[in-house]
Amino acid sequence: MDVSEITIPGDTPGTEWRLPVLRFQGRDPKAPKVYIQAALHAGELPGTVALHFLCERLRQAESEGGIASDITIVPQANPIGAAQSHFGDLQGRFDLGSRTNFNRDFPLISVADRATLLDDLDDYPATDRLKRQLLHMALGADLVLDLHCDDESLQYAYIDEAFWPEAADLATALEMEAVLLSDGESSAFEEAVGFAWKYEVPGERRSRLPGRLSVTVELRGKRDVDPMLAKQDADGLWRFLAARGIVGEEKVLPAAFSGPAVPLDNVEILRAPEGGAVLFHRNIGQRIAEGELLATIVSRPGQPGGSIDLHAPQDGLVLTRTSDRLVRRRGDLMKIACDGPSSALRKAGTLEN
Repeated sequence: MDVSEITIPGDTPGTEWRLPVLRFQGRDPKAPKVYIQAALHAGELPGTVALHFLCERLRQAESEGGIASDITIVPQANPIGAAQSHFGDLQGRFDLGSRTNFNRDFPLISVADRATLLDDLDDYPATDRLKRQLLHMALGADLVLDLHCDDESLQYAYIDEAFWPEAADLATALEMEAVLLSDGESSAFEEAVGFAWKYEVPGERRSRLPGRLSVTVELRGKRDVDPMLAKQDADGLWRFLAARGIVGEEKVLPAAFSGPAVPLDNVEILRAPEGGAVLFHRNIGQRIAEGELLATIVSRPGQPGGSIDLHAPQDGLVLTRTSDRLVRRRGDLMKIACDGPSSALRKAGTLEN
């Protein structure tokens, strides 16, 4: 294993950030290259600890000549966000300087222009330099995994329809409970990678990308940072790499993915009509029926009519739930994966900011 650091100068005198990069060398230069990163949202740590245990297995495999392709691991992809605390609370999702989500505004370029990402880096603020260097590394690979987590959540993934159903082996290996098929219309990291591949020939859009993969994996919830879960996730990543012939002596073909795979238009987002204390009547992982009571918002405690009941808009699977119990007006409470499209209008791109 080779360990190096990318230094990112800060935007004020005397500050800089260091980004550790771990590289494992494969024996077959023609094998598909792999790039895996975690904690782009700096407070989302299940992926970081999973990669810690995965790298133990990769070091052993590398010493035995058991890795076919080059593998690049960035276990803590956002040192800038990791250093942002506000009154003791980590603020790792948004850059406090620009108010931009760390997983948005990645450059949308053709892979043919990959080298330009590193041109004139000194002209960019630190967050943009970070994003350009992460994207540059990822575009040197064929299989790209961006490890995140949700709030209270099942294990699921956002996968561009251009990679489905080929990517079902990843869903099976990681024992995902759902897949959300994205439209590839945002500037999030995994979609910027997919964009670059789709427009490899400028002006020509490819709708299928066989042999390639760029995906956002949601490794359950923020509090699911646990040694057993981390080792379980590392084993799942290993199974995926083995199934693709990247590690191990033989390919391991997992069983078919049996969970729901639905487009983003089929995701119902339950939102709070008023602020207040939320009482949940259903938990993540439960199947629900249309009209079923899901949550109660206590907006004026002790007063007549001081609470509001929220019901399921259609049948579905409760995918995520907020961990907050004091919620704001229009705050997201639940994501529900459904068989049919939501009646709520949705812009192309991501479900949330």
